Amino acid sequence: QVQLVESGGGLVQAGGSLTLDCTASGNIFSPNTMGWYRQAPGKQRELVARITSGGNTNYADSVKGRFTISRDNVKNMVYLQMSSLKPEDTAVYYCNHRTYTGSNYWGQGTQVTVSS
Repeated sequence: QVQLVESGGGLVQAGGSLTLDCTASGNIFSPNTMGWYRQAPGKQRELVARITSGGNTNYADSVKGRFTISRDNVKNMVYLQMSSLKPEDTAVYYCNHRTYTGSNYWGQGTQVTVSS
């Protein structure tokens, strides 16, 4: 089992910045992938960004150039730096940990609200 705890959400004006972080604990093995997903009201959960334990990243097209994902393998943490935020970025953001066997674990979610 892996437990994930997110923090860093909040209310920000359009054009502003926020950083989310997520701490993983429990049975953590490499290789693995950690990432951020989001779910807006009435919409499906979607990938925002993910990063492998080797440092390979990929991003949703909608956030490329604005968001940066990074991780600290020693601390078992993953970060999402968000800048130039738009109202359409408003959602609950979930941290995800995917093991090399394909098991998925989720955090409880943190609300990000971008006002126009």
